[in-house]
Amino acid sequence: MVNLATAQVKDTVLKPADTSKVKLTKSLDTARKPLTRKDSLKAKYVNPGKVAGRKAVFRSMLIPGWGQLYNIQLLSDGYGTRAGKSQVFQKIYTGGKIVAIYGGATALTLSLMDSRKNYSRFLAEAQYREQNPGKKSDLTQYTDQGILDGKSLYKRNSQIVYFSYGLLYAANIIDAYVAARLHFFNIDNNLSFKVMPSVIGSDTMYGFNASPALKLSLTF
Repeated sequence: MVNLATAQVKDTVLKPADTSKVKLTKSLDTARKPLTRKDSLKAKYVNPGKVAGRKAVFRSMLIPGWGQLYNIQLLSDGYGTRAGKSQVFQKIYTGGKIVAIYGGATALTLSLMDSRKNYSRFLAEAQYREQNPGKKSDLTQYTDQGILDGKSLYKRNSQIVYFSYGLLYAANIIDAYVAARLHFFNIDNNLSFKVMPSVIGSDTMYGFNASPALKLSLTF
């Protein structure tokens, strides 16, 4: 008697995945929101005057006079509304500012050195006279009160020089910024003005009053 045995064969046919139950993690709508005209102008427009002004300020803050050199470079490269015009006088004028900056700094430094030197002399003499009443070691032409006044004078001069350093540094930055911004302003020969007589009228409870005036009209 023959016994027949049959083995169970696994079903190798894959069932298609049910995509109806899969959750989408990302939106299928990849279309971007269209830019408006206002947004497009904001994205494209860059004010060259502001950019130049910031660069000039940054340079002047690092090294006094560097912002003025940057403005000369703008003139040489022909950027801005002044391009194509004669820049010789403007370059000389801007270069003179650099000379003035360092000339002023040199003068202030010499004045500070002189003030500190004299302050030290008057201070040492004042201390000597305080420790030795009735005696003089230096500056014999000055009285005791004159020594104290001289010490205060040179100390105040030193403080003024330090303050002037700050003003010179600030003026260097402001000048570089203003010159860089003005370089991109529309400055041409079409600017004109006209002055003509006019009348200013006002209504009051007593009637109409007219006052003479001058009218100024600018054309650019």
